[in-house]
Parts: sequence; structure tokens; C-alpha cells
Amino acid sequence: MELIRGIHNILPKHHGCVLTIGNFDGVHRGHAEVVGNLVKRAKHLGLPAVAMTFEPQPQELFCGDSAPARLSLLADKLHLLEELGIERLLCVNFNRHFASMEPEAFIEELLVNKLGVKYLVVGDDFCFGQKRRGNFEMLCAAGEKYGFAVVSTQSFLVGDQRVSSTMIRQALVTGNLEQARRLLGHPYVMSGRVAHGQKIGRTIGFPTANIALKRKVVPIKGVFAVRLWWDDSDVYDGVANIGYRPTVQGQICQLEVNLFDFQGDLYGKKVAVELVAKIRDEKPFQSLDALKQQINKDVDEAKALLSKDAG
Repeated sequence: MELIRGIHNILPKHHGCVLTIGNFDGVHRGHAEVVGNLVKRAKHLGLPAVAMTFEPQPQELFCGDSAPARLSLLADKLHLLEELGIERLLCVNFNRHFASMEPEAFIEELLVNKLGVKYLVVGDDFCFGQKRRGNFEMLCAAGEKYGFAVVSTQSFLVGDQRVSSTMIRQALVTGNLEQARRLLGHPYVMSGRVAHGQKIGRTIGFPTANIALKRKVVPIKGVFAVRLWWDDSDVYDGVANIGYRPTVQGQICQLEVNLFDFQGDLYGKKVAVELVAKIRDEKPFQSLDALKQQINKDVDEAKALLSKDAG
């Protein structure tokens, strides 16, 4: 897949496409339905299937720390959208300047002149441009004027259900990973690069891989049975904590994974962590010894859950 970072990197060769626009947070079953239709139409028209997304996500710019928790980072979206058949991902820098763009200019300059859109799929609640003045009706009128078809994502429900990122966040908050998996259409995975931590885990016999989550708001917290891998590696079972580590006065929410059968150095590796099942909520302990006893129990439970899931 080709990643185009920023409108200024759209080249003449990128003119002519079918397009869908959205956050694609989680790249769930609803997104898969939309993209599947887009890819079919792209093949029919002999054009590339393109997705436009935004970094940061619009609500992260407008709402800051009160924005909805992000399900997936750009790298995760890239991977999942490529699997669904998207050939090109246009990542627009969502800043105040872009948000204040006149909606007519968004249509004429970006969609028509730069991208040459022939078929567009967006949510019927999609708003864009200065004061969110642009809407689905404006796009339909522009489509008639400039010669491109506009279709609402409403047309592509999963069964009779409109799957949403909000529903998935709710499932994650309650620790219902099975429900999240059903709505996503794939396991819930968090990815990131392994960095050096405080190395407290190794002092009590549980060395951990520390992974920065790079989110303003984290969608899920607690202790989990997990699987971890990286490019061309085996898959390793483990137990993970997502949270602030209150026992050691942690300040930043991060993901820490203890692998059961692994000897080696993961520092600097980009890893993926599948959350298989929730074991418990994060809680403070009176001492590191009490924490160690609890982790022993967590490890036993994680092994049992992973064995059951594999079966």
C-alpha cells in the first residue's frame, strides 16, 4: 500500500480514484463492509481504491484529553486497511488551518482537482470544512456537478446492525474482549515499540517489555492474557498490564508484557500485542512482595485462558 502523508504530497499520478473518508478507528466490520464495496467498484472502474484519514483524529484536536479513546494508531490502520484491499492511504494533517477550509474548496481543490474522485463513500453524518458547513447533501450536489457518485455508508450495515467504534470502546471498557472481537471482525491488537522502563519487574522475577501507547486516552486498562509477536517472529504467550502501575507510583499509562517462554532482547522492536482475555482490574499493592504473589496468580490464570482460547 502507498501512504501519502499530507495533501502537499498528492502528485498528478494520484489523480483518478474511488475514495472513502473517515477515521477508520479500529478498522471494524462496518469499515470492512464499506471498503469491500469500494474495492469492488474500483475494480469495475479500473481505478485505485483510496482511503482518506486524519492525524490527529478530529476530536483529538477539538476535545484534547476528553476526546474518545483511540482504538488504533495510524500504523495499525495502515496494516488493516491494506488487508482489506485499499491501495492508497491519504493521511491528512488535521489542524486548525485544514479544519477552517471552506467546504467548497475541500470539494473542488482536493476531491476534484487533486484526487479526481469518481466514486465517494462517506457517512451520512459526515461534516467538513469551516464551521462544519459541508455535509452529505453538499457532496451529493457536488457529485452531480463534477460527475462523481456519492454513496452513504448506511448502505452497508453488518446484518441489521450499524457497528461503531463507540460500541467497541464500550466493550473494551467492560473487559468484554470477545464482544470487541465480534464487532471488529478481528482480535483487538495494540502495537508499539519496546522501550527501556524502570526495570522493576525483573527485580521480582517478572521482566517486562514496556510499550508506549502514544494515545491521549487509552481505551482499555487492567491485566490481560496476551499474545505478542513482531515481523517474522514466533507468537509468544504472556500476561500484560495496561495502566499506571500504582504500586510503583507510575505517571504514564503504558503496556507492560511479561512473556512466559522467551529469552532475548526486545528493545527497539516494533511489536503487536493481542489482548485475548481480561484477568482483573489494575489495583495498588502494599508491597512489591504482595505484587509478586498476585502476578504469580495472574500468570497461572493467563496460561489457563490462553490454553482454552487455543483449544
